Amino acid sequence: MNNNARNILTHIFGFKEFRPQQEEIINSLIKGEDNIVLMPTGSGKSICYQIPAIQRSGIGIIVSPLISLMQDQVEALQANGVKAEFYNSSLTSNAARKVLEQLHTKQLDLLYIAPERLMLPSFLARLQEIDIALFAIDEAHCVSVWGHDFRPEYAQLGKLKELFPNIPTIALTATADKQTLNDIRLQLNLPHAQLHQASFNRPNIRYTVIDKNKPLNQILTFLETHKNEAGIIYCFSRSKVMETTQKLQANNIKAAPYHAGLNSKERQQNQAAFQKDDIDIIVATIAFGMGIDKPNVRFVIHLDLPKSVEGYYQETGRAGRDGLPAEALLLLSLGDVPKIKSLIEKNQNPEQKRIELHKLNAMASIAEGRTCRRKTILNYFDEEMQVVCDNCDICLDPPETFDATTVAQKALSCVYRLRQGYGIGYVVDVLRGSENQRIKNMRHDQLSTYGIGSDLNKDEWLSIIRQLIHHSYLEQDIANFSVLKLTEKARPILRSEETLILAKPRVKLAKDKKLKKRSKATLLNTTPTYLKNYVHCANN
Repeated sequence: MNNNARNILTHIFGFKEFRPQQEEIINSLIKGEDNIVLMPTGSGKSICYQIPAIQRSGIGIIVSPLISLMQDQVEALQANGVKAEFYNSSLTSNAARKVLEQLHTKQLDLLYIAPERLMLPSFLARLQEIDIALFAIDEAHCVSVWGHDFRPEYAQLGKLKELFPNIPTIALTATADKQTLNDIRLQLNLPHAQLHQASFNRPNIRYTVIDKNKPLNQILTFLETHKNEAGIIYCFSRSKVMETTQKLQANNIKAAPYHAGLNSKERQQNQAAFQKDDIDIIVATIAFGMGIDKPNVRFVIHLDLPKSVEGYYQETGRAGRDGLPAEALLLLSLGDVPKIKSLIEKNQNPEQKRIELHKLNAMASIAEGRTCRRKTILNYFDEEMQVVCDNCDICLDPPETFDATTVAQKALSCVYRLRQGYGIGYVVDVLRGSENQRIKNMRHDQLSTYGIGSDLNKDEWLSIIRQLIHHSYLEQDIANFSVLKLTEKARPILRSEETLILAKPRVKLAKDKKLKKRSKATLLNTTPTYLKNYVHCANN
């Protein structure tokens, strides 16, 4: 068979055409060049290294973080006639010896392996005797402390370029902000790697956030319009997974749980049942999903706030991979953030704690925000969206707006006067004229912007500044304690050359005990029109 990339694509993988950027990446890797690939979930990243591994002389070494993910990939490749195996702790000693024999006798095109096993001195010594086609680092965000799923065992992978300088390396991830992307390049020693970055936009997914109120009832009402459709429900805890699964099953909905507390056999059985459409819904912690390629998932529900925008994007991206309409529903409670913060605070690594808190705050900002959900998600990944999406709760039921030019000028001016060296909370304190001792010590009470925003409360200013971030007038420098910095886009606002319209800040509930329970009317007033039936049901 003529082993050029297009023939392999057609005759082995059964596709007639490459997806955007795939052919460019494949050709670059075949030529022996290093590449970094940032593409959203479901965009076909795996083929970018599988085809070059088949075509190039030698074996492709694929670094993968999960045993189940390796097994799924290998089974799919073997079904297509590709010589692929995995080498991990799940193998018996006889099976492991057989794989090593195939490795040394050139019987394999691809070998999937976990990073800690790959970097063993004994295995690296084996590789010195092997003809290697390429190294592929899947889920490459795991190499970065700035990533949402940092794994210490990935940190050693930078040595590969030192040991095998002439072997092309490709690093792939679906979720990485600017800082994480830069760190991937640094940690993996890929200074000259070509960057291929696809749009993060998934226009077929509708993003919706509603206030959490009797969530199990809200879910049941949502499912009334999604009968016999495949979906994933994410929960914060194992106990919530089991409680939700039992509630669904009691209502004759075919659902199964998935979390790390279940034994391996039960997890595999439930995942297989979901993949084969024997059940409709998998209820899971974030332990579920990496590598899942089920095209007909019609919805993803988050019963609790995710810990990061990266996690939220990756998890919601498991819906609508077939390109057909899909929904991402997030049930939001004001108590979610403190609950997650308390867990993050237990982290003994202060740097990691700071990064995780930044990511949580960014996620909360999007969930509580008044700006197009899609726009804010894309903005987080440094992608600007010029038009409204018309497929999120904010765009479909827009909040009331106001001329925010003056308040924006106050906020932007304050950031400037503070020499772009402080975070959101401090900027708000200066705007409101806080008597904070730190402000006095820094003599920031002498600034012209001190107290110019005393007419607005803290929550109102937080909403305004978050919207300025979402609209790219400000950015947060995560590598520098999340300080606020002005962008070029802020200049016309400061010079009164543009008018800025923002959403009116959402008024939070008072903390008075008498107001803890919201009335039906209050809840309906803060819920998108087309979702109000969920709320009605929850209160009945």
